[in-house]
Amino acid sequence: MPGVKHTEVKVRVENDEILWISGERKREDFFVGGREVKYMRVERNAVAKFLRKFNLPANVNLDTIAATCRHGLLTVIVHKIPPPPLPRPKNFDIPVTSDAVASRHDEP
Repeated sequence: MPGVKHTEVKVRVENDEILWISGERKREDFFVGGREVKYMRVERNAVAKFLRKFNLPANVNLDTIAATCRHGLLTVIVHKIPPPPLPRPKNFDIPVTSDAVASRHDEP
């Protein structure tokens, strides 16, 4: 994002699932010796608007999203919530008796 100040960049999350990055680059008029500089030719537009949208995954920690813009480089950090631990299998012994099982199956 060369030529874009950090105050001209807007980062927001919409509906907890879409990350929006938008902004506007404005040309600053320069003064040299108290006189305004006139441009003969400009290779880029004086004003340029931009907008990008990104779908966020379901396991994003929305409270920890951070963005920095330094030297024309925008960095957006999106942390994910760690998945819950997998359930551990339970191992236990079942007592085996001959009378309790047989009496349940014999009853109508």
